[in-house]
Amino acid sequence: MSYFKDFNITDQVKKAIHDMGFEEPSPIQEKAIPVILSGEDVIGQAQTGTGKTAAFGIPVVDKVTEDRYVQALILTPTRELAIQVSGELQKLTKYKKIRTLPIYGGQSISHQIRALKQGVQVVIGTPGRITDHIRRQTLSLDKVHTVVLDEADEMLDMGFIEDIEAILKQVNKERQTLLFSATMPPPIKKLSYKYMKKPQLVAISKGEVTAPSIDQVYYKVLERNKLDSLCRIIDSEEIDLGIIFCRTKKGVSELTEALQARGYIADGLHGDLTQSQRDNVMKKFRDSTIEFLIATDVAARGIDVDNVTHVINYDIPQDPESYVHRIGRTGRAGRKGLALTLVTPREMKHLRSIEDEIKMPIPSENVPTFAEVIEKQQETWKKQIETAMNDDKDSEWFAPLVHDLLNTYPAEKIVTALLKRNFLNDNNLDDDGYNFGETGGAKGMVRFFINVGKNVNMSPKILIEEISELVGIPGKAVGRIDIFDKFTFVEVPEEVAPFVYEALRYSRINGARVNLEPAKPRPKREKRPLK
Repeated sequence: MSYFKDFNITDQVKKAIHDMGFEEPSPIQEKAIPVILSGEDVIGQAQTGTGKTAAFGIPVVDKVTEDRYVQALILTPTRELAIQVSGELQKLTKYKKIRTLPIYGGQSISHQIRALKQGVQVVIGTPGRITDHIRRQTLSLDKVHTVVLDEADEMLDMGFIEDIEAILKQVNKERQTLLFSATMPPPIKKLSYKYMKKPQLVAISKGEVTAPSIDQVYYKVLERNKLDSLCRIIDSEEIDLGIIFCRTKKGVSELTEALQARGYIADGLHGDLTQSQRDNVMKKFRDSTIEFLIATDVAARGIDVDNVTHVINYDIPQDPESYVHRIGRTGRAGRKGLALTLVTPREMKHLRSIEDEIKMPIPSENVPTFAEVIEKQQETWKKQIETAMNDDKDSEWFAPLVHDLLNTYPAEKIVTALLKRNFLNDNNLDDDGYNFGETGGAKGMVRFFINVGKNVNMSPKILIEEISELVGIPGKAVGRIDIFDKFTFVEVPEEVAPFVYEALRYSRINGARVNLEPAKPRPKREKRPLK
């Protein structure tokens, strides 16, 4: 184990690191800093939340002198990340007379030009705005000794590759180039071959990426009850600040509207917002005036808020890298964090691929029952009622109605009705929404009809494995199976029948598209009269 004091950096930077409360470097810092200090080009493979900003920031500020010209250039995909990196470098330069300047679109360019003329040593910016300054000849890069490409894969996804190449062609060729990326797609590798000199690869394993301070849990939920399940889950958790991830902009808008309608303090962040709207939402989130930030992966790029207690994957991420990237936004700065993922039956295989990639199982929990939520919320409700009782403002308006109700009904009945009216959502998750009726199954079982059989090489083993994997029940829980030439019947326990229905309906077995429906009850045999 190494310590920051062991690195070959100036006492000024060591003192700043100490003031920030850090003693031991993170895995990426421990591996990358010595190599960067040696002057070699470096490719660092690491996600947000692993300490990569300091991994390149410490060597950069250590190398930069107090001479007033641009010596280091850091490219980031978003303005939020540019601001975040600038803030981190300002802390590291506490004892050095060095100016850092974030440059991004949406801010007055004349303000940025004035700041550049006054003299700055480190520029952090988005490719589009940096290119704009180069065209205006307001930013000179011919004396830059270090270039950092931060979150290179994100910049690639956002279409910045041409801007990046144009910028690199303007930078002093006798430079050190550092590239940090969560993933290494072919265009990023091509970029590194073209503009870097024998780069050293520094990577951290998946085990090191998934921070031990982050607890991970998944909930198996039905697609049709997903929103109600989310409300149950967040009502049973003590959430100070949470980020909820959706797959699409439409999903963000719909979930934001639904949660706001249910009284949750939430706001959405997606690509259709103007910059001022985006800034306003982020300010409210940083100031903790909203409980939940609902966002897409793209919109959440560059967000780094230390006191996020929960990350909730309302929609399971597309790939394992995105999963690790998302959950890394909680459990920051040594704090405890919790990552919750909602998984529908048809997404179970996708969850297993994420587990395989991060090389660890994610434990499952049941969606809290109605009774569990009420028990958890009682203390909160009591405090809200006590606060309302202590506020006598406008109470006289309700006096006639209060007296009328108390003269007509028992006080206990009135209070119960008001609690139900004010604190319970208009949903009933105990009703799963599926009524399969009589299907001819054994007692406690639901019998399903599947429209394929021996014609697609169906076997009991294949069907049991499919149900077990998708629904997460032991194979022995599956009941009677009858396989015919062109169709199959299978019985499953009533409590998991909705999950089997959603998992297998319109799925594929042995490559064949299948349909699954509740079976019709077996015809009753007529009793023949005794002769």
